[in-house]
Amino acid sequence: MSFEKVAEASEIQSGNMKKVMVGGREVLVANVGGKYYAIGNVCTHMKGDLSKGILDANIITCPRHKQKFDVTTGKSVEGPKIMFFSPKGKDEPKYEVKVEGNDILVSTD
Repeated sequence: MSFEKVAEASEIQSGNMKKVMVGGREVLVANVGGKYYAIGNVCTHMKGDLSKGILDANIITCPRHKQKFDVTTGKSVEGPKIMFFSPKGKDEPKYEVKVEGNDILVSTD
């Protein structure tokens, strides 16, 4: 498995996130309680920028239609809000993350 450095640990404090590019893909790296996770950054509903959403514990809410994803798994935990219903949302891809020293690395596979 290949990894690419995307940030330094000091750049993403606990409870924060950052959009990075990995292998030509937008990836969201989030720090949840001192552990780093990476999922796709482009919402599976209507391509909202998840890095502009709200991170609450391990749940990121898309700013466009409020679809929610678990950043630890990439799973959609609540579909987008459309009028009075919320259809099932598609999951985000999840990427392996490792920390070496102060470097955050994300899998390119």
